[in-house]
Amino acid sequence: MKPIKIFLSAYFLFTCIALQAQTTSNQTSPKLIEGKVSEVGLSEERLARIDAMCIEAIEKKQVPGVVALVARNGKIIYHKAFGTSNATTKEKLQKDDIFRLASQSKAITATAVMMLWEQGKFRLDDPISNYIPEFKNPRVLDSLLVDGSYLTTAAKNEITIRHLLTHTSGIGYGEIDPDERFKKMYQKAEIVDLFTTKEITIAQNIKKLAKLPLHHNPGDAFTYSESYDVLGYFIEVISGMPFDLFLRKHIFDPLEMDDTYFYIPQNKANRLVSVQTKKEDQWINYPITFYDPQYPIKGEKQFFSGGAGLSSTALDYAKFLQMYLNKGELNGIRLLSRTTVDVILSNHINELWGKDSSAHYGLAFMVQNQKGGDAGGSGSMGSFSWAGYFNTQYFADPEEQIIGILLKQTQKVSSDQTGWKFPLLVIQSIDD
Repeated sequence: MKPIKIFLSAYFLFTCIALQAQTTSNQTSPKLIEGKVSEVGLSEERLARIDAMCIEAIEKKQVPGVVALVARNGKIIYHKAFGTSNATTKEKLQKDDIFRLASQSKAITATAVMMLWEQGKFRLDDPISNYIPEFKNPRVLDSLLVDGSYLTTAAKNEITIRHLLTHTSGIGYGEIDPDERFKKMYQKAEIVDLFTTKEITIAQNIKKLAKLPLHHNPGDAFTYSESYDVLGYFIEVISGMPFDLFLRKHIFDPLEMDDTYFYIPQNKANRLVSVQTKKEDQWINYPITFYDPQYPIKGEKQFFSGGAGLSSTALDYAKFLQMYLNKGELNGIRLLSRTTVDVILSNHINELWGKDSSAHYGLAFMVQNQKGGDAGGSGSMGSFSWAGYFNTQYFADPEEQIIGILLKQTQKVSSDQTGWKFPLLVIQSIDD
C-alpha cells in the first residue's frame, strides 16, 4: 500500500475512534446480573414487603399492574411483575414488558449532552443560540391578549445550555404548563409538547418553539419545560447525526439496552403496556386526548422527544442507572468520566427550590441533600431520582449502591400509594 493510502487509512481510523463518545475503560465492572439476596446484604423477608405492597395496590385498584426491580452492588435481587398489562385483554403483565418512560427520558438526553461536552464540543454556559440561531435575543412574556397575540420584554440574558439542563431557561411546557397563557400560546403555535404520531421533526418543532416568549429571564427560576426537547435537537446539531441514532450508538448499544426505543419495532410491539385509567371504578385503556397513547408503535415515528419520548424496560433502565453508580462505566465501557458524573450530580440551581429544600437539581436528576437523607424514606444523602408522566419512577443510592425502579402506566389516578412506599420498602430491606 502506498504511503499516502496508509496515512489516510490510519487517519480515518483515528478519527472514527476519536469521534466515539464512549471509550474502553481501565475499570471493568461486571454486567448487571441476577444475584442472591444474601450476597448483597438485603433481607429476603423484608423484600417480600414489596410483594405485599404491589398485591394490595392491585386489589384496591390503585394500579392495574406494576413491575418492580431492586439491585444492589451490581446484582439484581428483585425483579417481579404483578397485575395486567391491558384493560381490554386482561393480559398478564410480564417483567420484560415495555413502558413509556416519559420524563425518565430526560436523564438519558442529559447524559448524551454531557458525553459531547466531554469532547470539548461546547461549554455549558454557551448561549444555545450559538448552535440554534432561532433562540437569539429571547423575550419574556408580559401579557397575552384576547386575540392570541402577546406583549413581551427583552430578556436580560441569553439561554445557555446549562439553563436548558436545569429547567431554568424560562421555556414553557404547553399542555402540561401550569400557566394557562403558555398553554394557549403553544396550542396556537402548534407546538408538540410530549408525544405525537404526526409528521413533524424535533428540528421543525424547536425552531417554532424558539419564537415564543419565555416565562422569565433565563436563570431566574426553575420552570419545568420542553428544554430537553431543545437539547435533543442540539445533540443532532453538534453530533451531525439523528438524535435517535446517537442514543443507539453511544448509549443503548454500549450498555446493551436492547429494549429502549423512541419507536418500538413491530416484533416487540406486543410487549408495550397500555396506559390505563379508571371509569366507574373499572380499569379502561386511556383514550386519545391531545396525544395518542399508541404513539410508540403507530404514526409517522419521526419525532424524537428528548424530554419524554423513550420507552423501555425496568432491566434496561437499571443498566443505565448502574452505569451512574459505577461513576460512568459499565462492563469495561466508559460513557462518562467519574469527574463528569460528579458535576452532573452537583447543585446547579443554588437555592431556587428554597433554602429549606431537601433536594437540589443537578444536570440530569433531582439529588437528595443531607436534610433529605435525614428525613428518611427516600435513600441516603446523594440519592438521585426522577419520575415519568405515566407513573414511572426510579432512584439510585450511591452510598448504599442500590437501585429501585417501579414502572406503571396510568393517567388521572389519584389513589396510588406505591410511589412513596416503594423507596421506603427498598431501603428498609438492607440487612448488613
